[in-house]
Amino acid sequence: MTATDVVEIVQFLTANGIKVHVDGGWGVDALLGEQNRPHEDLDIAVPHKDVPRLRELFELRGYKEIPRDDSWECNFVLADDDGHILDVHSYSFNAQRNNIFGCPYPADSLTGVGNIGGNQVNCISLEWLLKFHTGYELDINDYRDVAALCERFGLELPAEYDKFREK
Repeated sequence: MTATDVVEIVQFLTANGIKVHVDGGWGVDALLGEQNRPHEDLDIAVPHKDVPRLRELFELRGYKEIPRDDSWECNFVLADDDGHILDVHSYSFNAQRNNIFGCPYPADSLTGVGNIGGNQVNCISLEWLLKFHTGYELDINDYRDVAALCERFGLELPAEYDKFREK
């Protein structure tokens, strides 16, 4: 997934009335303002009410759902024959902006603004990207992403990442 692909997808969704926040590795790169590493997919967060429209729009573009063990109505993967992979995470807030359904995004996690390929995008906030990169089996890409954010923003690397530090 290239920066051009990401920008095109974000602009396409926005033009079709779907509010999108970039998450995952591209969310990290959006906050950094530059691509830090290659990305196989694009993780996005969207309101759950927009999932049927998103599915319809991407089906028209040749995307199909890729079954995974962890797929459900609020977390699924779409891909096309050209290798573009979209990892969709949806959420629902009540009138008080409390998450009441879907992926557990707190409202304040959806406040980040970043830059991909010279284009401003909404993304997961720095604080929450760091929180979302803890509490599971970490890999080297997680380490590289979190280390780059911590270095750029003058933050301490979470202790969970000590195993990746050069001894």
